Amino acid sequence: MNPSARTLRIVLTCVILLTTTGCWSNDEIEELNLYVGLGMDVAQESKFEKQVNEQGGHYPKKKNMTITVQITPPSSGQKKNQNSSSPQGGKSYLNERLTGDSVVQILRQFALRRERPLIGHHLKVIVLSTELAKKYNLEQLLDYIMRDNDIRPSCLILISHGSAVEALSSSEPGEIPALYLTGLFDNHQLSNKILPAMSLVKLDGMMQSGSSFLLQNVITAEGEHKFSGAGIFKGTSKKWIGSLNQTDLEGLSWITGKVRTGALKTYKPRTEDTITYEPKVTKSKITPIVRGDQISFHVEVASRGALIEDWSSPQHTATESYQDELEGYFEDTVREQIRQVLYKMQETYHVDVAGFGEQLRIKHPRLWKKVEKNWDEAFSKANVTYDVKINITNYGSSMR
Repeated sequence: MNPSARTLRIVLTCVILLTTTGCWSNDEIEELNLYVGLGMDVAQESKFEKQVNEQGGHYPKKKNMTITVQITPPSSGQKKNQNSSSPQGGKSYLNERLTGDSVVQILRQFALRRERPLIGHHLKVIVLSTELAKKYNLEQLLDYIMRDNDIRPSCLILISHGSAVEALSSSEPGEIPALYLTGLFDNHQLSNKILPAMSLVKLDGMMQSGSSFLLQNVITAEGEHKFSGAGIFKGTSKKWIGSLNQTDLEGLSWITGKVRTGALKTYKPRTEDTITYEPKVTKSKITPIVRGDQISFHVEVASRGALIEDWSSPQHTATESYQDELEGYFEDTVREQIRQVLYKMQETYHVDVAGFGEQLRIKHPRLWKKVEKNWDEAFSKANVTYDVKINITNYGSSMR
Protein backbone atom coordinates (compact mmCIF):
# COMPACT_ATOMS: atom_id res chain seq x y z
CA MET A 1 0.00 0.00 0.00
CA ASN A 2 1.45 3.36 -1.01
CA PRO A 3 1.97 6.09 1.64
CA SER A 4 -0.81 8.34 0.26
CA ALA A 5 -3.42 5.59 0.46
CA ARG A 6 -2.32 4.67 3.99
CA THR A 7 -2.54 8.30 5.10
CA LEU A 8 -6.02 8.65 3.58
CA ARG A 9 -7.18 5.48 5.35
CA ILE A 10 -5.93 6.76 8.71
CA VAL A 11 -7.65 10.13 8.23
CA LEU A 12 -10.96 8.47 7.25
CA THR A 13 -10.76 6.14 10.25
CA CYS A 14 -10.29 9.09 12.58
CA VAL A 15 -13.22 10.95 11.04
CA ILE A 16 -15.47 7.91 11.43
CA LEU A 17 -14.45 7.46 15.07
CA LEU A 18 -15.17 11.11 15.83
CA THR A 19 -18.60 11.09 14.20
CA THR A 20 -19.82 7.85 15.79
CA THR A 21 -19.03 8.58 19.41
CA GLY A 22 -21.81 8.33 21.96
CA CYS A 23 -23.55 11.20 23.72
CA TRP A 24 -21.54 12.40 26.69
CA SER A 25 -24.58 14.09 28.24
CA ASN A 26 -27.29 11.52 27.51
CA ASP A 27 -30.28 11.15 29.82
CA GLU A 28 -31.99 7.84 30.49
CA ILE A 29 -35.48 7.78 28.97
CA GLU A 30 -36.92 6.64 32.30
CA GLU A 31 -35.70 9.92 33.79
CA LEU A 32 -37.42 12.15 31.21
CA ASN A 33 -40.95 13.56 31.14
CA LEU A 34 -41.77 12.99 27.47
CA TYR A 35 -45.26 14.04 26.49
CA VAL A 36 -46.66 12.25 23.44
CA GLY A 37 -50.21 13.63 23.48
CA LEU A 38 -51.70 17.06 24.05
CA GLY A 39 -55.41 17.75 24.54
CA MET A 40 -57.17 21.11 24.47
CA ASP A 41 -60.61 21.57 26.06
CA VAL A 42 -62.83 24.39 27.22
CA ALA A 43 -61.76 25.54 30.68
CA GLN A 44 -62.67 23.20 33.53
CA GLU A 45 -60.46 23.46 36.57
CA SER A 46 -59.58 20.25 38.37
CA LYS A 47 -59.99 19.70 42.11
CA PHE A 48 -56.24 20.11 42.44
CA GLU A 49 -56.31 23.55 40.80
CA LYS A 50 -59.28 24.69 42.86
CA GLN A 51 -57.62 23.66 46.12
CA VAL A 52 -54.32 25.29 45.13
CA ASN A 53 -56.12 28.52 44.21
CA GLU A 54 -57.86 28.55 47.59
CA GLN A 55 -54.41 28.48 49.20
CA GLY A 56 -53.14 31.40 47.15
CA GLY A 57 -51.43 29.35 44.46
CA HIS A 58 -53.04 31.15 41.53
CA TYR A 59 -51.60 33.63 39.05
CA PRO A 60 -53.24 36.24 36.74
CA LYS A 61 -55.04 34.41 33.93
CA LYS A 62 -58.33 33.96 32.17
CA LYS A 63 -60.03 30.60 32.17
CA ASN A 64 -60.02 30.06 28.42
CA MET A 65 -58.92 26.46 28.09
CA THR A 66 -57.67 23.39 29.90
CA ILE A 67 -54.55 21.67 28.57
CA THR A 68 -53.94 17.94 29.05
CA VAL A 69 -50.45 16.52 28.57
CA GLN A 70 -49.97 12.77 28.21
CA ILE A 71 -46.63 11.78 29.71
CA THR A 72 -44.86 8.49 29.02
CA PRO A 73 -43.17 6.66 30.50
CA PRO A 74 -44.25 7.91 33.92
CA SER A 75 -41.37 8.67 36.25
CA SER A 76 -40.52 5.87 38.63
CA GLY A 77 -42.20 6.36 41.96
CA GLN A 78 -44.77 8.80 40.52
CA LYS A 79 -47.67 9.13 42.92
CA LYS A 80 -51.28 9.30 41.98
CA ASN A 81 -52.97 12.66 42.40
CA GLN A 82 -56.42 14.02 41.77
CA ASN A 83 -55.36 15.72 38.57
CA SER A 84 -53.90 12.77 36.67
CA SER A 85 -54.44 9.22 35.52
CA SER A 86 -52.53 6.84 37.72
CA PRO A 87 -49.66 4.98 36.11
CA GLN A 88 -50.53 2.12 38.38
CA GLY A 89 -52.86 -0.69 37.43
CA GLY A 90 -51.05 -1.44 34.16
CA LYS A 91 -51.28 2.07 32.69
CA SER A 92 -48.27 3.22 30.71
CA TYR A 93 -49.09 6.91 30.67
CA LEU A 94 -49.98 9.81 32.93
CA ASN A 95 -52.47 12.56 32.05
CA GLU A 96 -52.02 15.89 33.79
CA ARG A 97 -54.19 18.99 33.32
CA LEU A 98 -53.91 22.72 33.93
CA THR A 99 -56.13 25.67 33.03
CA GLY A 100 -55.25 29.12 31.70
CA ASP A 101 -55.21 31.43 28.68
CA SER A 102 -51.71 30.85 27.26
CA VAL A 103 -50.53 27.46 26.01
CA VAL A 104 -46.85 28.19 26.68
CA GLN A 105 -47.56 29.56 30.15
CA ILE A 106 -49.64 26.51 31.03
CA LEU A 107 -46.85 24.18 29.90
CA ARG A 108 -44.34 26.20 31.91
CA GLN A 109 -46.55 25.88 34.99
CA PHE A 110 -45.85 22.15 35.03
CA ALA A 111 -42.31 23.05 36.08
CA LEU A 112 -43.80 24.22 39.40
CA ARG A 113 -45.25 20.81 40.19
CA ARG A 114 -42.94 18.27 38.54
CA GLU A 115 -39.30 17.60 39.35
CA ARG A 116 -38.39 17.19 35.67
CA PRO A 117 -39.37 19.53 32.81
CA LEU A 118 -41.73 18.45 30.06
CA ILE A 119 -40.10 17.56 26.75
CA GLY A 120 -42.19 17.90 23.57
CA HIS A 121 -39.78 16.49 20.99
CA HIS A 122 -41.87 13.32 20.73
CA LEU A 123 -45.35 14.85 20.67
CA LYS A 124 -47.37 12.61 18.35
CA VAL A 125 -50.91 13.95 18.38
CA ILE A 126 -52.90 17.03 19.40
CA VAL A 127 -56.60 16.57 20.13
CA LEU A 128 -58.93 19.58 20.07
CA SER A 129 -62.46 19.44 21.44
CA THR A 130 -65.21 20.75 19.16
CA GLU A 131 -66.48 23.00 21.96
CA LEU A 132 -63.13 24.78 22.17
CA ALA A 133 -62.72 24.93 18.37
CA LYS A 134 -66.10 26.69 18.12
CA LYS A 135 -64.99 29.44 20.51
CA TYR A 136 -61.44 30.09 19.27
CA ASN A 137 -59.86 29.77 15.85
CA LEU A 138 -57.04 27.33 15.19
CA GLU A 139 -54.46 30.05 14.57
CA GLN A 140 -55.01 31.26 18.14
CA LEU A 141 -55.03 27.82 19.72
CA LEU A 142 -52.00 26.50 17.84
CA ASP A 143 -49.93 29.69 17.59
CA TYR A 144 -47.36 28.68 20.20
CA ILE A 145 -47.20 25.10 18.91
CA MET A 146 -46.54 26.30 15.36
CA ARG A 147 -43.73 28.58 16.62
CA ASP A 148 -42.09 26.10 18.99
CA ASN A 149 -39.04 24.43 17.43
CA ASP A 150 -39.18 21.60 19.97
CA ILE A 151 -42.46 20.26 18.54
CA ARG A 152 -42.06 18.43 15.26
CA PRO A 153 -44.15 19.58 12.29
CA SER A 154 -45.10 15.93 11.67
CA CYS A 155 -47.30 15.97 14.81
CA LEU A 156 -50.89 15.03 13.87
CA ILE A 157 -54.11 16.95 14.61
CA LEU A 158 -57.49 15.47 15.55
CA ILE A 159 -60.87 16.90 16.53
CA SER A 160 -62.85 15.25 19.31
CA HIS A 161 -66.63 15.06 19.44
CA GLY A 162 -66.41 14.85 23.22
CA SER A 163 -63.66 16.18 25.44
CA ALA A 164 -60.03 15.90 24.42
CA VAL A 165 -59.06 14.39 27.76
CA GLU A 166 -61.49 11.53 27.12
CA ALA A 167 -59.84 10.89 23.77
CA LEU A 168 -56.49 10.73 25.56
CA SER A 169 -57.69 8.24 28.18
CA SER A 170 -57.94 4.48 28.00
CA SER A 171 -59.09 1.58 30.16
CA GLU A 172 -56.85 -0.89 28.31
CA PRO A 173 -53.80 -1.93 30.39
CA GLY A 174 -50.55 -0.97 28.69
CA GLU A 175 -52.22 1.14 25.99
CA ILE A 176 -50.95 4.66 25.32
CA PRO A 177 -53.92 6.57 23.78
CA ALA A 178 -51.79 9.08 21.84
CA LEU A 179 -49.94 6.29 20.05
CA TYR A 180 -53.19 4.37 19.54
CA LEU A 181 -54.80 7.36 17.82
CA THR A 182 -51.85 7.96 15.51
CA GLY A 183 -51.86 4.28 14.64
CA LEU A 184 -55.48 4.45 13.46
CA PHE A 185 -54.39 6.74 10.62
CA ASP A 186 -52.35 3.87 9.19
CA ASN A 187 -55.65 2.15 8.38
CA HIS A 188 -56.76 4.80 5.87
CA GLN A 189 -55.67 2.41 3.11
CA LEU A 190 -58.36 0.00 4.32
CA SER A 191 -61.28 2.37 4.71
CA ASN A 192 -62.70 5.36 2.85
CA LYS A 193 -63.99 6.64 6.18
CA ILE A 194 -60.52 7.67 7.39
CA LEU A 195 -58.99 10.90 6.14
CA PRO A 196 -55.29 11.12 5.30
CA ALA A 197 -53.43 12.25 8.43
CA MET A 198 -53.32 16.03 8.95
CA SER A 199 -49.91 17.10 10.26
CA LEU A 200 -49.00 20.48 11.72
CA VAL A 201 -47.11 21.52 8.61
CA LYS A 202 -49.98 20.50 6.33
CA LEU A 203 -52.51 22.26 8.55
CA ASP A 204 -50.40 25.43 8.52
CA GLY A 205 -50.49 25.41 4.73
CA MET A 206 -54.27 24.94 4.69
CA MET A 207 -54.80 27.83 7.10
CA GLN A 208 -52.45 30.12 5.16
CA SER A 209 -54.32 29.36 1.91
CA GLY A 210 -57.65 30.45 3.39
CA SER A 211 -59.34 27.26 2.18
CA SER A 212 -61.89 25.38 4.24
CA PHE A 213 -60.72 21.96 5.40
CA LEU A 214 -61.51 18.84 7.40
CA LEU A 215 -59.99 17.27 10.51
CA GLN A 216 -60.57 13.63 11.37
CA ASN A 217 -63.07 13.26 14.21
CA VAL A 218 -62.67 10.81 17.07
CA ILE A 219 -65.45 9.70 19.41
CA THR A 220 -65.09 7.93 22.75
CA ALA A 221 -67.37 5.49 24.55
CA GLU A 222 -66.68 3.10 27.42
CA GLY A 223 -63.03 4.09 27.37
CA GLU A 224 -62.61 3.06 23.73
CA HIS A 225 -62.02 5.29 20.71
CA LYS A 226 -63.24 5.27 17.13
CA PHE A 227 -62.69 7.48 14.11
CA SER A 228 -66.07 8.67 12.92
CA GLY A 229 -66.61 11.42 10.38
CA ALA A 230 -64.77 14.72 10.28
CA GLY A 231 -64.96 18.24 11.65
CA ILE A 232 -65.43 21.09 9.14
CA PHE A 233 -63.33 24.23 9.57
CA LYS A 234 -64.27 27.40 7.72
CA GLY A 235 -61.36 28.87 5.79
CA THR A 236 -62.15 32.47 6.68
CA SER A 237 -62.70 31.99 10.43
CA LYS A 238 -60.51 28.89 11.08
CA LYS A 239 -63.26 27.73 13.44
CA TRP A 240 -65.24 24.47 13.66
CA ILE A 241 -68.65 24.92 12.02
CA GLY A 242 -70.03 21.40 11.72
CA SER A 243 -69.39 17.77 10.90
CA LEU A 244 -69.52 15.21 8.12
CA ASN A 245 -70.52 11.68 9.06
CA GLN A 246 -68.97 8.42 7.85
CA THR A 247 -71.21 8.17 4.78
CA ASP A 248 -70.33 11.76 3.86
CA LEU A 249 -66.64 10.85 3.92
CA GLU A 250 -67.36 7.95 1.59
CA GLY A 251 -69.12 10.30 -0.80
CA LEU A 252 -66.22 12.74 -0.56
CA SER A 253 -63.72 10.00 -1.40
CA TRP A 254 -65.60 9.22 -4.64
CA ILE A 255 -65.50 12.89 -5.66
CA THR A 256 -61.78 13.26 -4.93
CA GLY A 257 -60.85 9.84 -6.30
CA LYS A 258 -59.15 8.92 -3.02
CA VAL A 259 -60.91 5.57 -2.76
CA ARG A 260 -58.24 3.14 -1.66
CA THR A 261 -60.35 0.06 -0.93
CA GLY A 262 -63.05 -0.29 1.72
CA ALA A 263 -66.50 -1.68 1.09
CA LEU A 264 -69.48 -0.23 -0.74
CA LYS A 265 -72.60 -1.84 0.69
CA THR A 266 -76.16 -1.60 -0.57
CA TYR A 267 -79.36 -3.67 -0.62
CA LYS A 268 -81.21 -5.31 -3.45
CA PRO A 269 -84.68 -3.86 -4.02
CA ARG A 270 -87.66 -5.95 -2.90
CA THR A 271 -85.60 -8.67 -1.15
CA GLU A 272 -83.39 -6.25 0.88
CA ASP A 273 -80.50 -8.72 0.57
CA THR A 274 -77.06 -7.31 1.35
CA ILE A 275 -74.61 -6.93 -1.53
CA THR A 276 -71.12 -5.48 -1.14
CA TYR A 277 -68.61 -4.18 -3.66
CA GLU A 278 -64.89 -3.84 -2.98
CA PRO A 279 -63.23 -1.18 -5.18
CA LYS A 280 -59.78 -2.04 -6.49
CA VAL A 281 -59.08 0.88 -8.85
CA THR A 282 -60.99 4.18 -8.74
CA LYS A 283 -60.46 7.34 -10.74
CA SER A 284 -62.23 10.66 -10.49
CA LYS A 285 -62.07 13.80 -12.60
CA ILE A 286 -63.48 17.19 -11.64
CA THR A 287 -64.02 19.41 -14.68
CA PRO A 288 -64.84 23.11 -14.18
CA ILE A 289 -67.21 24.57 -16.77
CA VAL A 290 -67.18 28.35 -17.22
CA ARG A 291 -69.71 30.30 -19.28
CA GLY A 292 -69.29 34.01 -18.68
CA ASP A 293 -69.56 34.50 -14.92
CA GLN A 294 -71.40 31.20 -14.45
CA ILE A 295 -69.33 28.41 -12.88
CA SER A 296 -70.38 24.78 -12.81
CA PHE A 297 -68.61 21.45 -12.41
CA HIS A 298 -68.90 17.94 -13.75
CA VAL A 299 -67.51 14.97 -11.83
CA GLU A 300 -66.73 11.67 -13.53
CA VAL A 301 -66.17 8.63 -11.31
CA ALA A 302 -65.04 5.26 -12.67
CA SER A 303 -64.27 2.23 -10.51
CA ARG A 304 -63.27 -1.39 -11.06
CA GLY A 305 -63.54 -3.98 -8.31
CA ALA A 306 -65.01 -7.19 -6.97
CA LEU A 307 -68.40 -8.41 -5.83
CA ILE A 308 -67.18 -9.45 -2.41
CA GLU A 309 -70.48 -10.32 -0.70
CA ASP A 310 -73.93 -11.36 -1.96
CA TRP A 311 -76.60 -12.51 0.48
CA SER A 312 -79.11 -13.29 -2.24
CA SER A 313 -77.01 -16.33 -3.31
CA PRO A 314 -78.30 -16.59 -6.89
CA GLN A 315 -77.66 -19.65 -9.01
CA HIS A 316 -75.48 -17.86 -11.55
CA THR A 317 -73.75 -14.78 -10.22
CA ALA A 318 -71.43 -14.44 -13.20
CA THR A 319 -74.07 -13.88 -15.87
CA GLU A 320 -73.80 -10.63 -17.78
CA SER A 321 -77.35 -9.53 -17.02
CA TYR A 322 -76.91 -10.14 -13.29
CA GLN A 323 -73.62 -8.24 -13.31
CA ASP A 324 -75.27 -5.27 -15.03
CA GLU A 325 -78.04 -5.34 -12.45
CA LEU A 326 -75.63 -5.26 -9.50
CA GLU A 327 -73.48 -2.55 -11.07
CA GLY A 328 -76.59 -0.40 -11.38
CA TYR A 329 -77.38 -0.83 -7.66
CA PHE A 330 -73.85 0.14 -6.65
CA GLU A 331 -73.84 3.15 -8.99
CA ASP A 332 -77.09 4.38 -7.45
CA THR A 333 -75.56 4.08 -3.98
CA VAL A 334 -72.47 6.07 -4.97
CA ARG A 335 -74.63 8.76 -6.56
CA GLU A 336 -76.64 9.05 -3.35
CA GLN A 337 -73.47 9.36 -1.27
CA ILE A 338 -72.16 12.09 -3.57
CA ARG A 339 -75.52 13.89 -3.54
CA GLN A 340 -75.61 13.80 0.26
CA VAL A 341 -72.13 15.24 0.81
CA LEU A 342 -72.63 17.88 -1.90
CA TYR A 343 -75.83 19.00 -0.21
CA LYS A 344 -74.01 19.45 3.11
CA MET A 345 -71.14 21.32 1.47
CA GLN A 346 -73.31 23.63 -0.63
CA GLU A 347 -76.56 24.02 1.29
CA THR A 348 -75.78 23.34 4.94
CA TYR A 349 -72.26 24.64 5.56
CA HIS A 350 -71.37 26.60 2.38
CA VAL A 351 -67.83 25.22 2.13
CA ASP A 352 -65.70 23.51 -0.49
CA VAL A 353 -63.69 20.71 1.14
CA ALA A 354 -63.47 18.52 -1.98
CA GLY A 355 -61.00 20.44 -4.12
CA PHE A 356 -63.39 22.03 -6.65
CA GLY A 357 -61.69 25.39 -6.18
CA GLU A 358 -58.26 23.88 -6.81
CA GLN A 359 -59.41 22.55 -10.18
CA LEU A 360 -60.84 25.96 -11.08
CA ARG A 361 -57.54 27.59 -10.09
CA ILE A 362 -55.59 25.22 -12.36
CA LYS A 363 -57.90 25.43 -15.39
CA HIS A 364 -59.07 29.08 -15.11
CA PRO A 365 -56.48 31.04 -13.06
CA ARG A 366 -57.77 34.50 -14.04
CA LEU A 367 -61.32 33.71 -13.00
CA TRP A 368 -60.01 32.12 -9.82
CA LYS A 369 -58.37 35.41 -8.83
CA LYS A 370 -61.78 37.08 -8.98
CA VAL A 371 -63.63 34.53 -6.85
CA GLU A 372 -60.85 33.32 -4.57
CA LYS A 373 -61.68 35.49 -1.55
CA ASN A 374 -65.34 34.43 -1.49
CA TRP A 375 -64.92 31.00 -3.02
CA ASP A 376 -66.98 29.07 -0.46
CA GLU A 377 -70.03 31.20 -1.20
CA ALA A 378 -69.42 31.05 -4.95
CA PHE A 379 -69.11 27.27 -4.78
CA SER A 380 -72.36 26.95 -2.85
CA LYS A 381 -74.16 28.48 -5.86
CA ALA A 382 -72.39 26.40 -8.52
CA ASN A 383 -74.20 23.57 -10.27
CA VAL A 384 -72.46 20.21 -9.88
CA THR A 385 -73.33 17.21 -12.04
CA TYR A 386 -71.77 13.77 -11.82
CA ASP A 387 -71.55 10.45 -13.67
CA VAL A 388 -70.68 7.17 -11.95
CA LYS A 389 -69.53 3.97 -13.63
CA ILE A 390 -68.96 0.80 -11.60
CA ASN A 391 -67.42 -2.23 -13.28
CA ILE A 392 -67.44 -5.59 -11.47
CA THR A 393 -64.34 -7.37 -12.77
CA ASN A 394 -64.34 -10.44 -10.52
CA TYR A 395 -66.34 -12.32 -7.93
CA GLY A 396 -63.64 -13.09 -5.42
CA SER A 397 -62.91 -16.79 -5.07
CA SER A 398 -66.54 -17.82 -5.61
CA MET A 399 -66.91 -20.78 -8.00
CA ARG A 400 -70.52 -20.02 -8.87
